[in-house]
Amino acid sequence: MEKKNLQIYKLPPQEVYEQLGSKPQGLSSDELDRLRATYGKNEIEEVKGEPTWKLFLGHFTSMMAILLWFGGIVAIIAEMPELGIAIWLVNVINGLFSFWQEFQAGKATDALKKMLPSYARVIRDGQEQQILTEELLPGDVMLVEEGDKISADARLVETSDFQANQSALTGESNPVHKQSDAVLKDDLTRFEYPNLIFAGTSVSSGSGKAVVTAIGMNTEFGKIANLTQNMEVESSPLQKELDRLTRQISMIAAGIGLFFFIAAIVFVHDPVAKSFIFALGMMVAFIPEGLLPTVTLSLAMAVQRMAKEHALVKKLSAVETLGSTSVICSDKTGTLTQNEMTVSDIWLPNKEYKVTGLGYSSEGSVELDGKAVTYKDDKDLDLLLRGMALCSNARIVPPNEDNDRYTVLGDPTEACLGVVAQKAKIDLTQLAQEAPRVRELPFDSRRKRMTTIHQMHQEVDGSKRIAFIKGAPKEVMELSTHIIVDGQKVEMSEVYRTKIMEANDTYARNGLRVLALSYRPITKDSNVPVQMSAYTPEIIEQDMVFVGLVVMLDPPRPEVAAAVELCHKASIRIVMVTGDYGLTAESIAKRIGIVKGENPRVVSGMELESMEDDELKQALKDEIIFARVAPEQKYRVVSMLQEMGETVAVTGDGVNDSPALKKADIGVAMGITGTDVAKEAADMILTDDNFASIVKAVEEGRAVYANIRRFLLYILNSNMAEAVPSAAFLFSGGLIPLPLTVMQILAIDLGTDMLPALGLGTELPEEGIMDQPPRKKSDRLLSKSLIIKAFLWYGLIAAVISMAGYFLINIANGWPNVPLASSGAVYKEATTMTLAAIVFCQIGAVINCRTNKRSVFTVGLFSNKKIVFGIVFEIVLLALLMYVPFLQDVFNTGPLGLTQWIILALIPIPVVALEELRKKIMYGKEIAKQKSSSKGVK
Repeated sequence: MEKKNLQIYKLPPQEVYEQLGSKPQGLSSDELDRLRATYGKNEIEEVKGEPTWKLFLGHFTSMMAILLWFGGIVAIIAEMPELGIAIWLVNVINGLFSFWQEFQAGKATDALKKMLPSYARVIRDGQEQQILTEELLPGDVMLVEEGDKISADARLVETSDFQANQSALTGESNPVHKQSDAVLKDDLTRFEYPNLIFAGTSVSSGSGKAVVTAIGMNTEFGKIANLTQNMEVESSPLQKELDRLTRQISMIAAGIGLFFFIAAIVFVHDPVAKSFIFALGMMVAFIPEGLLPTVTLSLAMAVQRMAKEHALVKKLSAVETLGSTSVICSDKTGTLTQNEMTVSDIWLPNKEYKVTGLGYSSEGSVELDGKAVTYKDDKDLDLLLRGMALCSNARIVPPNEDNDRYTVLGDPTEACLGVVAQKAKIDLTQLAQEAPRVRELPFDSRRKRMTTIHQMHQEVDGSKRIAFIKGAPKEVMELSTHIIVDGQKVEMSEVYRTKIMEANDTYARNGLRVLALSYRPITKDSNVPVQMSAYTPEIIEQDMVFVGLVVMLDPPRPEVAAAVELCHKASIRIVMVTGDYGLTAESIAKRIGIVKGENPRVVSGMELESMEDDELKQALKDEIIFARVAPEQKYRVVSMLQEMGETVAVTGDGVNDSPALKKADIGVAMGITGTDVAKEAADMILTDDNFASIVKAVEEGRAVYANIRRFLLYILNSNMAEAVPSAAFLFSGGLIPLPLTVMQILAIDLGTDMLPALGLGTELPEEGIMDQPPRKKSDRLLSKSLIIKAFLWYGLIAAVISMAGYFLINIANGWPNVPLASSGAVYKEATTMTLAAIVFCQIGAVINCRTNKRSVFTVGLFSNKKIVFGIVFEIVLLALLMYVPFLQDVFNTGPLGLTQWIILALIPIPVVALEELRKKIMYGKEIAKQKSSSKGVK
């Protein structure tokens, strides 16, 4: 157990040492060995994952892969060794490709370790020392200053203008002011206590002294690591569905084999051995050898398309998971918003200005009644903007060769104050020269304001030494005795005080942040000491003149609202889970359309902590926003949604997001602002940090699933056409000689069908795919509707046409006046015609399978080049089977004449025409309605 009292924040600094078993002189050398034996090293322990060889073998031992290994064995037993080897090669190539694609996926621990500093400064035996981070112990007195990374959880006992950047743990980038005084409140989250600091965060400004309360895995940072590491990795929805499909296909293949084995013995009276070989051949014919390559290719092609849309996928199966996503738990800052504080409004007692332009670029203007103004047009505006810019420590670095984004040095809130001054045409460089700073009274969380004193070149209110005070409107207003109105200083009345607070409350209700500015001229008769070193807040911050308010927000990304609308249209819920305050979160959620109701429920981290699981699940059914949440709380929200049957995607960028990213069905990390930890824990990385890219990725994911179903439909319909000739042979008791041999069946499944099927795996998302709700977890790849469509529609059409081709050749050679040919050239010609008719039916089928409900002509008959190439390939392969003597002997084929080729070439026309008619009858009205709706939206 670490030396950490849960209420250590309530103790005054002098009692902290005693409570934590330390003293101002730090730990003594005599204590170190004992403490080290008790607490160990200050390091993130690594949980060993699966060895690489196991991960490698995993790609060859999935249920579908095992089925293919078995299929190869069956082919060899059935005296077809070449076929068996070919099936195994398909398995090997697919396994190697998918392993290589996923080789780089995820070790979050390494990234977590990188975030901890290598050295720490401590006081031991009364002397300042620098030690390795791993040697820190509870009770150590740790010294930190601006720029330092914090190495352990600790309680501050001394501070000087101390600010910490806790974004890695909370997700919110604004620096947090810290103090060493006792805090008696109990309604704060641990990250909100101003006298606690945490491992993995950093010091933005100032310095401090703190006593270590927890190290290693017992820090808040370590707890996040533990959550992330010890999470079981579950199979993706696609992997689960493929396993289920494999079981179904295995049962179908086994059933088909048993059926044909018994039928061959009973109806044809073949010997058992011959019947067994025949049945094994039929089993192999019903195993979709091309399914794994098609799935892998479909996923890989989607990954390539997504990369162009700024989404990098680390794990292939994650693509389809996105397609089945029903809920997106999204962070706010940097994902839905730009993470660039921007001034939106300026309030003066007699007027309000609007500010255009977003982010840290100075492009934009200050406007009054729609017209741009500058500092020259309004003295009060000029004073407000100059005072705000001067009373700021932030600096903006513009884009350069190393960084294509604006970089803020200091508090992002202060950074936007200089930007709005530039929009009013104030030269900041010249301003700094004309009003050099001579003294600063730093921000203090108790005062809620900061003050800077400047020596002005020109007098302001009768003095060249001016103090500018910036801070919370209420606190700044209460210390102001006067107010500037139209350039005149007038006494602050209750009317003005009410007016100021009404304006502040209005902005705050809309989730906007408000800062107030006052100033004080420091004159000889103002009871201020001559020595500036004697300036204190109590002396300077009184008798102030109120100027106005500056209103700011972190603006939503401009494209997010449209992306959110698309999600709603696709029946995907968005739940905002943020570390920011509830009002701000609600305002952004309403502005971009995440919530539609007037009063959505906003649940804070403290409230969430007290909610039972059933209560939380009930709350998650309605519009809800989670604010000020801790990492394990975000993890819990994701877990509850999954228990409710939802497929959950999570976005995040900080260390605090990594447990939820890992727990989610699909974790999405930010590529620009995201920490290494978040990127390692996620399945997908957005290179543009743009929520809209997620929506595009969802569309691609849905297309992948649709393409896999297209493939299944395509290969299964040929199975019916292949089975009917064999059934005709068996049930006729051999009177109809086998119209299609087993080797010819395999020539279709592993030869002519393969490339067109792979081409289906590269189809682009079909129009209207985002108008449908996410697929239910109960939906099957091999659904009843697909089986009916494959066997009783496409399959029967192909079976009728192919059998007609078989009898056509026999008719041309004298049947029914002569018996059906059972050997010789006529028999070979007849079986070849059956084979060729099935292949040309498959040409029509692959064209039909490109769309589900819409006419194939809407996507362009030959727009998929891979399918076109596949069609050419199967025709060429078919010709080789007919005319190459060696292949004629292997596949029992013979040459066809010009007349037969003309008949074959016409076959795809009725196949396509019949399907187009079916789509028109079944979906014509639905498609027309969708088109009308789309025009209405435009």
